[in-house]
Amino acid sequence: MKLPRYIEIDLTRKTSKIFVISTRDFHDYLGGKGLAAKILYDEMAAGTDAYSPDNLIVINVGPLTGTGAPSSSRFNISTKSPLTGAIASSNCGGTFGMKLRGAGYDGLVIRGQSASPVYIEIMDGIVNVRDASHLWGMNTEDTQKQFNKRYGQLVIGPGGENLVRYACAVSGERVAGRCGIGAVMGSKNLKAVIAYGTEEVEIEKKKEFDAFVSRWVTSLKNHPSTGEAMPKYGTAGFLKKVYKNHVLPADNYQHTNFAEADRISGETLAEEYMTRNSGCVSCPIRCERRVKHQDKEIKGPEFETIGLLGSNIGNDSMNSIIEWNYQADLMGIDTISLGSTLAFAMELSQKGIKDYGLQFGNPEGISEAIRQISLREGPCAELADGVRALSEKYGGHDFAIHSKGLEFASYDPRHSVGLGLGYATSNRGGCHLNGGFLTFVEILSPVSVNGLDTKGKAALTAFFQNAMESVSSGGSCLFTTFSVIPAFLFKGKGDGFVNHITGRLLTYSSPLLGFIMHHPGLFNFKMFYLFPHIEAIELATGIKCTVGSFLEAGERSFTIERMFNIREGFTSADDCLPPRIMNEMVEEQDTTMSEKIKIMLHEFYRVRTWEDSGRPAKKLLGRLGIELHDDENE
Repeated sequence: MKLPRYIEIDLTRKTSKIFVISTRDFHDYLGGKGLAAKILYDEMAAGTDAYSPDNLIVINVGPLTGTGAPSSSRFNISTKSPLTGAIASSNCGGTFGMKLRGAGYDGLVIRGQSASPVYIEIMDGIVNVRDASHLWGMNTEDTQKQFNKRYGQLVIGPGGENLVRYACAVSGERVAGRCGIGAVMGSKNLKAVIAYGTEEVEIEKKKEFDAFVSRWVTSLKNHPSTGEAMPKYGTAGFLKKVYKNHVLPADNYQHTNFAEADRISGETLAEEYMTRNSGCVSCPIRCERRVKHQDKEIKGPEFETIGLLGSNIGNDSMNSIIEWNYQADLMGIDTISLGSTLAFAMELSQKGIKDYGLQFGNPEGISEAIRQISLREGPCAELADGVRALSEKYGGHDFAIHSKGLEFASYDPRHSVGLGLGYATSNRGGCHLNGGFLTFVEILSPVSVNGLDTKGKAALTAFFQNAMESVSSGGSCLFTTFSVIPAFLFKGKGDGFVNHITGRLLTYSSPLLGFIMHHPGLFNFKMFYLFPHIEAIELATGIKCTVGSFLEAGERSFTIERMFNIREGFTSADDCLPPRIMNEMVEEQDTTMSEKIKIMLHEFYRVRTWEDSGRPAKKLLGRLGIELHDDENE
């Protein structure tokens, strides 16, 4: 077994040295966001400002990255978020992670702050910090054109340079979008990271691994979700079902009734705008949309972008969504937080509180607003600070749609209450993925799990959160988990007897899921149709991996992120949703969300072995092997 190789780079001193990863940490956290969270927890002092030289950026991969396993060209970026003050992580596809491993490293630990713009160059194990003054001010596309196409590239645009609190980092056309990763890079005057090399990823049992990968790819291609729906419509294909089930937000989550939903659906995107589908390296799913823009082909918008730059601002023009998505990527800002911030600004105007010249249903001024946000100039400059900061300055707390400072994804949780619990408890804030994405079983899959019912949602949310942490830390795309729903259930279309029974089993699965979480050592086996990732990780690394150890690694990752946030001052009071979501009702909602969250949150803490304060109990920390630092108050 070969341990991952990390390098620590000090931008202040322009020096680098090997950062040692222990055998224990590799076994316990696998890689990616889990291992990154452990590094941040150990290496950063409590209360470090996100823009301080002492804030760290960890860029790393999982053990499957670059191995040829399906959908494994992923890498992770973690730091402290300037938007939330909590731990930040953002996952990205493309080629950068693979190129980083080819250059000889599995992870970078970046500290300090350069006095002038720089980029990091990693070539066959040699690290240099080079001047980037000539790159400063360029958009993400032009910046990448300055380097050889063979190189793995990770860059920021004007949004990151100007410390837009939801600025992203861009690699090719892939985006590490959430939590303000790009702003932290900008605060360090780090314009880009470039990597290239010829080192091959070592695979412990190459022959067995290749045979297993072939089986895994075949299963993904033969599944209705990953082999048919996702290649045909991508994530944009979620929109119709989300709208039909009253989960698509409209006009800043004021309601879920958007009559023009068909005009911005995945079907419309595929039939009228798409030139072809594509995807990341080694991915058989091929969910990417390619669309025409002026005289060239570009990446099309994902579901989140369509919802938040579409229905949530009252916009039914797919052309404008494509244009704004491209503009945001060039400027290097997150389209999710952007769309939500624009919607909040529109409602401020609607209520006569503050007029930014932006109105629901009117596309005029939005392109200019995106430019002003990215450059922090003009009347819209302060929109660069996000929804929470605006509500603290002008009011509108009741309709400021965020959790812990991170704006929601494009799912209204009032008809997907498990997702609502996920938003509230997610370590990085209002994130559907870190929240467990329970909308998948409540709304998107053919399993009949009632999105309005709280029964079983606490245990399901915790279990899904742990599972997604593990999959992500291992280096796989989360879409590889979509095949967990048996293919035959898709034939029932959600209303068949078998689908109904499966839904009921999930609803009443709390005792089993709790038992699995509390006794992972008893699940000392592998299950291909549940988590093929387990066998792949063991064959690739030589680490013994089972259902129990895999899920426990995810629980450990989620828990250490929680401990990081607690150290930063977060409490159970922050496990909440905005007043609009808690107290206002939308179409066909049975009761307010307030009581439902209270019921689910209490059960969630119990299932997770957390105290009533929301703090992980000593018993849990002991089982997971998480050691508190001497300066932490218990």
